Amino acid sequence: MSEHETDSGVVRAGEIGVGVVGAGWMGHLHARAYARLPHHVTDLPWRPRLVAVADPVLAAAEDHVARYGFARAHTDWRDLVADPEITAVSVASPNSTHREVGVAVAEAGKHLWIEKPVGLSSVDTAAVAAAVHATGVRSTVGFNYRMVPAVARAKRLIDDGVLGPLTHARFRLLTDFAADPDGVLSWRFTREHGGTGVLNDLAVHGVDLIRHLAGEVASVVADGDRFVPRRPLAQAGASQYGRGGADSLTGEVENLDYVSVLGRTTAGAIVTLEASRVAVGDQNDYGFEIHGTRGLLSFDFRRPGELHVAAGSSYVDQPATTYAAAPGDGDFALFQPGAGNPTGFDDLKVSECAAFLRGIAEGRSGGATIDDALAAARVLDAVAESVEKGARVEPA
Repeated sequence: MSEHETDSGVVRAGEIGVGVVGAGWMGHLHARAYARLPHHVTDLPWRPRLVAVADPVLAAAEDHVARYGFARAHTDWRDLVADPEITAVSVASPNSTHREVGVAVAEAGKHLWIEKPVGLSSVDTAAVAAAVHATGVRSTVGFNYRMVPAVARAKRLIDDGVLGPLTHARFRLLTDFAADPDGVLSWRFTREHGGTGVLNDLAVHGVDLIRHLAGEVASVVADGDRFVPRRPLAQAGASQYGRGGADSLTGEVENLDYVSVLGRTTAGAIVTLEASRVAVGDQNDYGFEIHGTRGLLSFDFRRPGELHVAAGSSYVDQPATTYAAAPGDGDFALFQPGAGNPTGFDDLKVSECAAFLRGIAEGRSGGATIDDALAAARVLDAVAESVEKGARVEPA
């Protein structure tokens, strides 16, 4: 088989070798995205070839081999990164591994698609960013909510000035995955592996959407709490959705369950962000309302094909129109031919995958980049500091 050069080495003609680090739920999403990409995107110079998957649980890695056709499985991610057949690597492992793995991928000269939050703090994210820039590899970060077609329409309307200057906005990410006090103490609830808790899990998505739609964050004041201070200890290999019993030994939850943020953008708009992982009765209640001097945009992720828009010159009693996502809104046309047809969560990862590989082909970083992740991490550091001090903080 003939070969050709990319800026990170020799690959088979018509193919790009990829590896996935982490065989949990997010690893499945990345693997499926690579497998599906040729079904939706036909103008890339090569198709993804699933070379290797790595996970410390061998059975999980072998399951990926069986499901998706990876050529081999590893229990040590270093073996994957060293593989000369791999040009691009997905990092879908726990937060605490992001820095070490991300830096190693970049220093090996391989392109990097890495899940948010890219480490436990901005120090970790900055280390990965420095490695990416020093080596010249391409980077994409898993801020999937900006890939929703209705969100792409919202950005276009804001950028076109349809709302006028933005005045205030509310972003929310409320869900219940940790609401049960008998839910086990998985890695997400520890500082060592889960960092700041709901900030790393959910609020980081909200910060990215604020930056993407409303502008850079200039200052924040925040408050937060742990509403479930102790949880049953998890057995080795237990899912984060595992449950303990009444007689289970317990351990301390070390990070935040909930955060509320009041911020200002550099343009002067007031933004609020609320995130909770213990919101009983809410399941992925994610969305935003953005107000300008001439209108409103409203989006609910549970109705991902709809965007509510009120804009015009009447101001008082101005009606809102519900628009269905359609070709021309982000990557909608990759999946559906006409307005009103649904797209799903997995499709967002296909869009990220397309942005990642298209960026490699064009010599740039596609989609949300490592610099976007670093900016969001610095805002979250300021949020965490504000919660601790009870004062307004400006991101570094």
